[in-house]
Amino acid sequence: MRGPISKSLLFIVLLLTTQISIAAQVWQKPSGNYKFDCGRPGGSLILYATSDPKSFNPIVAKETSTTQITSYLFEGLTRVDPRTLKVIPNLAKSWQNQDGRRWIFHLRKDVYWSDGHKFTAGDVTFTFNNIIYNPKIPTGTRDIFTIEGKKIKIKAVDDYTVEFILPSVFSPFLRALSQDILPRHKYLSLVSKDKFTFSMGLDSKPEDIVGTGPFRLKKYLAGERVVLERNPYYWKKDACGNNFPYLDEIIFIILPNPETALLKFLEGELDYYSLRPQDLAILGPRKNKDFTIYNAGIAFGSNFLVFNENPAINPRTKKHYVEPYKLRWFRDKRFRKAVSFAVNRRKIIEIVMNGLGVPQYSPLSPANTLFYSDNVIKYLYDPAKAKDILYSLGFRDADSDGVLEDKHGNKLEINLFTNANSPERITIAVLIKEDLGSLGFKVNFMPLDFNNLVTKLTATFDWEAVIIGLTGGIEPYFGKNVWSYKGDLHAWNPTKKALDDYELKIDDIFNKSAKTLDMAKRKELFNEWQYIVSDNLPFIYTVQGYSIYAVRNRFGNLFPTVYGGAFSEIERVYVLDKAKK
Repeated sequence: MRGPISKSLLFIVLLLTTQISIAAQVWQKPSGNYKFDCGRPGGSLILYATSDPKSFNPIVAKETSTTQITSYLFEGLTRVDPRTLKVIPNLAKSWQNQDGRRWIFHLRKDVYWSDGHKFTAGDVTFTFNNIIYNPKIPTGTRDIFTIEGKKIKIKAVDDYTVEFILPSVFSPFLRALSQDILPRHKYLSLVSKDKFTFSMGLDSKPEDIVGTGPFRLKKYLAGERVVLERNPYYWKKDACGNNFPYLDEIIFIILPNPETALLKFLEGELDYYSLRPQDLAILGPRKNKDFTIYNAGIAFGSNFLVFNENPAINPRTKKHYVEPYKLRWFRDKRFRKAVSFAVNRRKIIEIVMNGLGVPQYSPLSPANTLFYSDNVIKYLYDPAKAKDILYSLGFRDADSDGVLEDKHGNKLEINLFTNANSPERITIAVLIKEDLGSLGFKVNFMPLDFNNLVTKLTATFDWEAVIIGLTGGIEPYFGKNVWSYKGDLHAWNPTKKALDDYELKIDDIFNKSAKTLDMAKRKELFNEWQYIVSDNLPFIYTVQGYSIYAVRNRFGNLFPTVYGGAFSEIERVYVLDKAKK
């Protein structure tokens, strides 16, 4: 009796403390006329990363461990204002379009690369024609800029004017042009020699990583830190005429264990910490705090369970990537529905998130107010229904050992992976293992290093089930590399061939959405997509948490948002002097 009572009381105390902390500490979004200060130069910002980047190449990156760093180094022609979520000029200062197909972009003339070379239209055409559309370079970006199988024609009109001729109307075009641009003078020779894919690696010299972003690479120490320094050639200026960025350095400390990150934040060694709900019980009540907790709302990202439906044969081993009898299970959507009904999402929210989360059934988050639909199939926890489905598929425990067998006598045993640097996902995996175990599954759970996990998903394909997530965003079409069966991140089926009719339907929806300018009609298309995903369950969604940040009270111009994070306009962030603390 004592153990369960203590655990229940502890949970109640944690939950109440968490709720009180959020009520007291919640960040209220500044009004639309929020204005930034003219800051002061100097100082550093110490952040943390949960794993080493896989490279510094933004074109071939498939994981947040890389893009978390490269987002500070590279820029696109446009960008999204984190305050309004509208598309605004960036490297391009203005544009015109005719009939939604012919676009003329006028580039800024005051932009320099981080090595001092001038930025010109040739860099834009190089990025698209030589890199993104290069079939020898593996990049999911190509999916976004391929409209019904056709490329966009891109040419330089002069040094500061670029013409884009689209094969058809492409509604998310302006958002898509936040795509990172790379310098022709630096990487053309590598592309010509077919060496670009493996360039910009972790062994690169800092001077080999060249962008137009506010920072550039200064140092990388494997397993320890990534240091970025102020880009002295950065083109943006504040309202007082001072050059951005204000900060001299951003230091990412590699901390795979969030408990270690929390400890270092408490000890003052980090300026920022991304809170898990349980952390609020520790950080919320602290007296004499030198930090503020910001709750920006439900996050854009997702957590899901995915089964490997790859029917191909491994050319190296000459064996199927997935045992044929397991493939029959995974490819049957009734099996996936049984699993979804077996997942106790409310329990996950209570145990993993201290009640601060919501069940997820759609590929989009409620944070995406433009496209989210609640009209999807919701798999409320129903183990009896899950059992009935499995029984209808022929699963029985013929030998009474607690593990089901299919009608051919094969044990219902699966190997489940997730990334070892995420205690939340590990706990979710353990809870799902328990849920499935109660139905007669034997689940072998193995946490893996994140980059190894990504390699399994995108290269070696030697996995059966994975719990992972996606960061999400505003424009659903930008997830085409995940949702099109031709996409590089179509995790459950990387064959580039549609295995089911619903994959063809989703591909058609994404293609139609790209040619539809009417926002209401685009919303209808993506509503249909969300319903199809909830019915066929290529991803079995679990829960969504909140975006909660703790930041030291020594920085000015903070504007935390769900979309942009705690430092949504990093070039404006500055260190306060003592008089302003």
